[in-house]
Formats: sequence, C-alpha cells, structure tokens
Amino acid sequence: MKFCFATLGCKVNQFETQALAQLAQQRGHVLAEKQADVCIINTCTVTSSGDHKTLRVLHKLQKENPNAIVALCGCFAQTEPERASAMDGVHIVCGTSDRAAVLDLCEQAVRDRKAVCTVTDNRQRQAFEQLPAGILPGHTRALLKVQDGCDNYCTYCIIPYARGHVRSLPLAEAVKQAQQLAASGVREIVVTGIEIASYGRDLPDKPTLIDLMEQLCEAAPNVRFRLGSLEPRLITDEFCRRLRGFSNLARHFHLSLQSGCDATLRRMHRRYTTAQFFAVVERLRAAFPACSITTDVITGFPGETEEEFAQTMDFLKACAFASMHVFPYSERSGTPAASMPDSVPPQVRAQRATAARALAAQLSQDFLRPFIGKTICVVLEHGTSEAQPAHGDWHFSVVLPPDTGRQGDVCRVRLTGIAKNGMTAEKL
Repeated sequence: MKFCFATLGCKVNQFETQALAQLAQQRGHVLAEKQADVCIINTCTVTSSGDHKTLRVLHKLQKENPNAIVALCGCFAQTEPERASAMDGVHIVCGTSDRAAVLDLCEQAVRDRKAVCTVTDNRQRQAFEQLPAGILPGHTRALLKVQDGCDNYCTYCIIPYARGHVRSLPLAEAVKQAQQLAASGVREIVVTGIEIASYGRDLPDKPTLIDLMEQLCEAAPNVRFRLGSLEPRLITDEFCRRLRGFSNLARHFHLSLQSGCDATLRRMHRRYTTAQFFAVVERLRAAFPACSITTDVITGFPGETEEEFAQTMDFLKACAFASMHVFPYSERSGTPAASMPDSVPPQVRAQRATAARALAAQLSQDFLRPFIGKTICVVLEHGTSEAQPAHGDWHFSVVLPPDTGRQGDVCRVRLTGIAKNGMTAEKL
C-alpha cells in the first residue's frame, strides 16, 4: 500500500515518524505524497497553534488523498482523543504509546474501513519503546531518540500528561544504534528525547546523559553529536570536565529558560533561579569557548507584570543568547496554569513576544558578527539551483553557492557574511 506521513512539532515526533516510515517499508509498503492508501499524522499539542495546525494538515491530506484511511497519533491524539475521533474523515486515533501498532491498525482499517480509538492512560509505568533510528528524507542529520516522558510537571506544560513517566533507551542499545548510523554514512546525530537530562534514571544501573554522551562520542569519533534541549541543572562542572575534550560534540547547547524573572519561574514550577541559570551560561562559555547557547522563552504567563517582563528582557540581554524561540503563553486544559488568576490578555502576550523576538534578532546578529572571516568545517545538505545549505558545530546554518558539493560531504569553508537565517560562506 501507499503510505503518506505528516509530522508536527518536535524532533521526537520527527524521529518517530521516520521510524514508522521505515517499519512500513520493511512490511513492503511504499511512501507517497499523494493518492495514498493511508495517511498518518503525528500530532503536537504543546501550544494551541499545534492543535490548529493538525486540522490544517488533516484537511490538506484529505484533499490530496480523498480515499485514504487517516490515522492521528502523537500528543494531541493522546490528550484529546474524543476531539480527534470526532474529526471528519479520521479513522484511527492512537496516542504516544506502541507506535508500531499504528501500522497494524492501518492495514486492518484498509480492509474493513472501521474506525478505532486505542488511546489509554500512558502515565502508568511502561518500558521504553525501541524504534529504528534513521534519517528524514532530504536531510543529512540522523535523529537518535534516547528518552521519552517527563516528570517535571511545569505548571504550563501538557507534555508530561501526553508522554507519561521518564523511560530511557538502554545505553548499550543507544551506542549500537549510533554505530549503525555511522556505518551507513551519517555525519551528524542529534540526540533527542522529551527531557533528555533525565536520561537513565529509570534504568537499573542509573547511567546519566554524561555517561551516554561520553560513550557515543568515543564509539563514533567521525560523527558529530548534537544535544537536544537541556534542563539547565544538568550543566555541572562534571558535565563540562568530562565532555569538553570531545571535538565531535557540537558546540551548541539549548537551555530551556522560559522566563528571566524569578517570581515567574516559581509560578511556572521551574526548578532553578535566574542566578543559577546565569552561572550555567558562564560555565558553558568557559568550557566551550564561542559555543552557541540558545533558549526558549514564554511571554505573558499568568501574573506576569510589565516589571516582570522587563526583568526577563534584561536577563535575556545579560545571557546574550545566540538564538531564542519565543512563544506567547498558551493555555493548556488540564494544567495548573490554565486556572491561575491574573491572566494576561492575549494581545499583551503577543506584543511581548514581538518585543522579545526583536531582541532575539539583535542578539543573534551580535553573536554571528565575530564569525565573519573564520574557517569552519560543515556538512553539506541538499541544495537548490540558488544555494546549497550546510551546517557546522554551532546553531546557525551556512549558505553556499549552488553545486558546492554532494549532500553529506564535509568541507572547509570561510564564513563571509550574515544571511537571513544564518551565514554565507565560500568553499576553500
């Protein structure tokens, strides 16, 4: 049969989609963008916009594949199974557990055309679901999912309810998958999960993310490893001491901040202060000079005053982030923050997000400027007739002239200027 996949949201969803595509092909099915027999949408619900995007993607796929069986899986399907089941044209609703079973349900639905919902409460303890690692079509970086679930329960976040408790891929299996990817020619692996700082706490011998990264970097020395989003408390002196010697660890660290105001952080149930966070930033810059430190920021959280937002803006400047993802606060039903008093009007949330994004653009320029004229190594990505993108150790993309080389090639380039979404360069 012809299978069509669509992915919304984070790198974990991207990993799980490519894994499902691999499993479908192993069963003899083929991938198609149109006139498919089955469409599987891997959904996101971290913000309300994620829910709306699910609807838009659903309508688009139904138009392009009018006779297809449609399955929704992922976080939106997990937290809103009744809403998902009520959507016109949806035949199968699965959650965030037992992804491989989605294919069984799709094959059965093609035969009997019966609708089914298999979502259950996944907050009961369960094992890590091992899925095949691989590369998304058209990409050069592979994703390696090593962890799932979250036990932090920040007051604004629905993900612990959608993903369940922390569970981890055994360390030896993670190393094995990384070595297989390296043997297949992969040049960079992104280590991802829902909350990778919690990696290993559920495993018998309690390995840490530091242990995992040491073994990965040693096992595949010719592959660059890039860490996903990190809980700031993970960045200890031990983290820096044990990992700074690995040249194949990308000099890019994404620290989840959310607010630069201590009072707001307490209402969010974030487990650090701004002083502790700033110490982490300084620790990283001392151990990994010129590293990219990027972050997430939520504006307009309940109770955030103008003074508190001003504190956040001052703190963002002090940290001098290389890049920031800025989101206006979005209520998620079932989270403590959804019923908090002193809700900030949506238009104020949006205005503050606009101001924070303007600051982010300025800070990004400040970070990139010293790179002009420097020589770095990059991995070439799929190009077009106009340009060939590439990526190096840092967070920014590099834009080269068309036909610089083949996708996946590693080459030395000189950075020549700042582009819209990264830097321009010339091959040496």
